Amino acid sequence: MMIFTIVLNLPLFLADWFFVIFHSALILFNLFGWVWRKTRKAHLITISLTLLSWGFLGIWYGWGYCPLTDWHWQVLEMMGNEGLPNSYISYLLERLLNWQPKQEWVDMGTLAFTLLAFGVSIWVNWRKNSRK
Repeated sequence: MMIFTIVLNLPLFLADWFFVIFHSALILFNLFGWVWRKTRKAHLITISLTLLSWGFLGIWYGWGYCPLTDWHWQVLEMMGNEGLPNSYISYLLERLLNWQPKQEWVDMGTLAFTLLAFGVSIWVNWRKNSRK
């Protein structure tokens, strides 16, 4: 019976870890992808798409909407998880570090660091183009 349960839940387990790894990597890339010359254009694209999702899709789904978070929440709910936070960063801090800072601080920090990375990305991409 235990093996049957594991086999049935394997796709959800794999999807859960896919989202943890992929979404975390995207977050790190959004924060630091501007550092390396070869990734600066890709960084500007991904962080712009992130901000567009938060703002534009946020008109319909709520400010800060992220499809990756939405899809991951669907997987976690199918696995029986309830009471998931609105913020993926809050979720990661709780899941990986067992730390639950105030939601307001997480939201402010997420926005501040994202806007800072976006500004730096614009600057390093513009600076490169203006030198040519």
